[in-house]
Amino acid sequence: MKNFYIHTMGCKANQFESSIIAENLEKNGIAETKHLEDADYYILNSCTVTHKSDNEAMYILRNAKHKNPNVITILTGCIAQVEKEKLLENEYIDFVVGNDEKLHLYETINQMQNKDLKCIAGDIMQMSEFDEVSLKDMTKTRASVKIQDGCDNRCSYCIIPFARGKSRSADVDFVINQINYFSKHGFKEIVLTGIHIGLWGKEKGLTLLDLLKEIEARTTIARYRLGSLNPHEITDEMLDFLSKSNKFCPHFHLSLQSACNKTLRSMNRFYTVEEYLEQIDKINSMFDLPFLGSDIITGFAGETEEDFHTTIDNLKKSGLSKIHVFPYSIREGTIGAQRQDQVDEKIRQIRADIVKALCFIKYTEFINKNINKEHEILIEKHPDKKTGILKGVTRNYLPVLINSKDEKLFNTLQKIKIINYKNGNIYGELI
Repeated sequence: MKNFYIHTMGCKANQFESSIIAENLEKNGIAETKHLEDADYYILNSCTVTHKSDNEAMYILRNAKHKNPNVITILTGCIAQVEKEKLLENEYIDFVVGNDEKLHLYETINQMQNKDLKCIAGDIMQMSEFDEVSLKDMTKTRASVKIQDGCDNRCSYCIIPFARGKSRSADVDFVINQINYFSKHGFKEIVLTGIHIGLWGKEKGLTLLDLLKEIEARTTIARYRLGSLNPHEITDEMLDFLSKSNKFCPHFHLSLQSACNKTLRSMNRFYTVEEYLEQIDKINSMFDLPFLGSDIITGFAGETEEDFHTTIDNLKKSGLSKIHVFPYSIREGTIGAQRQDQVDEKIRQIRADIVKALCFIKYTEFINKNINKEHEILIEKHPDKKTGILKGVTRNYLPVLINSKDEKLFNTLQKIKIINYKNGNIYGELI
């Protein structure tokens, strides 16, 4: 029997698709191994959101060949889709597979070997239908259901639309059947994932809210979460609906990127900071301690010190719970990369470090608001590796260590009280 080893970079959509790849190969008699030296195939599901991630992908593949010279390397994911045949110039890459073709990797590799091809990556910009490949993974505590792929935005810093193609939505019945499958097999929570889930249904004349209403009415799942959304995609009607739901977990990730209007316009983002802050205040007023996460890019082309301080001032007064920050990385092929007013790389990093410090303060404040509060928690299927005690995640996305080692509680919903936050860990006790 042959073995494969898979390494995943990047977003939750990639993580989901790596599980699809693994199931496809295992179904066809190729077993997964956690040891590179035992692998016949090394699969890298790559990210190309920054030039650093491109460089990291090349390093990973070189290292794989160094450790196991006989392994067959297969590069797939977003860098494979964007660069295609160019990548075959690297001697440590044996096959290049596009983003759609990777979902049927066993069949794709057979086709390549039979036709003596080294690269299959079709024109993803011509794809108009969502590839409805279902996932049956039973090992995780919460299941991911991919509802959408592609992106129609053209943000000036981002290459992803050219790696993922136009927005394409899964059919309602496909999503419902996936969720009910997981629910039937004991899952208590699902996460709706995609590249830009706020665009779900656009080409069908539907909205994400239409899908959420179907999930509420036609599934038996206990809890669901949403992936990242742009601020204007969360309408008042959606918020009103979600605030009355017993299934929705009050966990929002709003894509911001900057808290300065001038920078947002340069990034080709279609909202203002004022609209964003108003949206955050509205969510905080409608839900009990909702988690509100966001992304910030520091040092985008043309960002002055004054622009950055505007971002910091607005972030400070925002009701965000946590901020993920990235120093701007110039990505060839984007409008941002063509600009002459690039910010020095060291300054980008210094600004990122400042936002990280602010994030620590905001996240600590959010956690402290939850101390002595009761929460429903989903106990993970595995105990905490360091302590051996139970762990789980609250509806509002707090990871909590629980005062129990009772394995009968794995994968159950329990009531807890958060009692302490110490050394980076949140502690709770069962009620």
